[in-house]
Amino acid sequence: MSVINKIQYQYSYTNLRDSEPTKYDVEQLRTEEMILNIGPQHPSTHGVLRLEVITDGEFIKEVVPHIGYLHRCFEKHAEALAYNQIIPYVDRMDYVAAMNNEHVYALGVEKMLGIEGTLPKRIEYIRVLVAELNRIASHFIAIGTYAMDIGAFTPFLWVMRDREHILRLLEWLCGARMLYNYIWIGGLYYDLPINFEERCLEFANYLKPKLKELRQLVIENSIFINRTANVGILPLTTAIDFGCTGPVLRGSGLKYDLRKVDTYSVYPEIEFDIPVGQGLVGSLGDCWDRNYVRVLECNESLKIIEQCLVKLTKEHKRDNTFDPQALLPKKIRPKNMDFYCRAETPKGELGFYFRTDPEEKSDKPFRCKARSSCFVNLSVLPEISKNILLSDMIAIVGSLDLVMGEVDR
Repeated sequence: MSVINKIQYQYSYTNLRDSEPTKYDVEQLRTEEMILNIGPQHPSTHGVLRLEVITDGEFIKEVVPHIGYLHRCFEKHAEALAYNQIIPYVDRMDYVAAMNNEHVYALGVEKMLGIEGTLPKRIEYIRVLVAELNRIASHFIAIGTYAMDIGAFTPFLWVMRDREHILRLLEWLCGARMLYNYIWIGGLYYDLPINFEERCLEFANYLKPKLKELRQLVIENSIFINRTANVGILPLTTAIDFGCTGPVLRGSGLKYDLRKVDTYSVYPEIEFDIPVGQGLVGSLGDCWDRNYVRVLECNESLKIIEQCLVKLTKEHKRDNTFDPQALLPKKIRPKNMDFYCRAETPKGELGFYFRTDPEEKSDKPFRCKARSSCFVNLSVLPEISKNILLSDMIAIVGSLDLVMGEVDR
């Protein structure tokens, strides 16, 4: 390399380091090793995620995730807003499961105020109903985009078709398709629309055979099995050490679901199973197992929805005197405390750590920190992506079901 070319190379590389920080320098690479940047624009990274990949030919030596491209200052915003005004910002973390986010947040503030368990049962069952509808919609995004990542386009079209029914139900419910602001502290924005229960039951009956078709099309497909079985194996001990939760943890064989463990809301009154990975076609904890768990969880969510509809139409019927906003606290000023609440979202454990105003004179939290399941699940990627093919890393990233709005917050 001539002196001029060497100077130009060093100059361009310095500018690259300034604009795109990297962990490794070119001088640290061994012979035949190369740095590849996958993202943040690449569609297979499921958002604005950049992966710095050290490759030796087709094999990966190390993966370094670079995050922060979607940072939206949620925790800083929360310090300047009243507790009830934070809910729209909570929606925007995992924006494909906003109802679940709202449910966690509302439960946490209600526990701080000491009004947990005092809400009418109809409110609780409506909350669980909409949260499970949103859980299915979230899993449909995960399954459909994952199949498309590894080469199958038809499953994506099928699940988006069925997900549209859920979005229309939720739009009918609160006027929004993605960011709902429906579950409020101490109640709900509005009661269910007239005939919502009947329409929801029709959808549940419609979806049951569709889930069987989806299982045949994706889970039992020999090409899908060859691309995901024995790929991205996550041992249970590693998943626990990294703090993984949700389908990523259950795919490794541990039956751990906060809906059963913490028994919050009306989940103790509802019967449902916790699917776990079993290594049926490959190794326990591989990409196939994680996707298998999500498909089975859609069936379990349908069971929960049907039980909620029975409760809402028979035991806790619609009443002209029912006001979903009757118990909304006028002033939300919890006592001086540090408090952590958590619940099970489609991606795993979502938690909120609150530190209230020490003087108890403000309706704004002194600190509101979110514990993101996607952020923790992403941290295990470098551990399970060593010495694998580059194409398999795309399969591993898709199996983690990441939403960057929650990773960056």
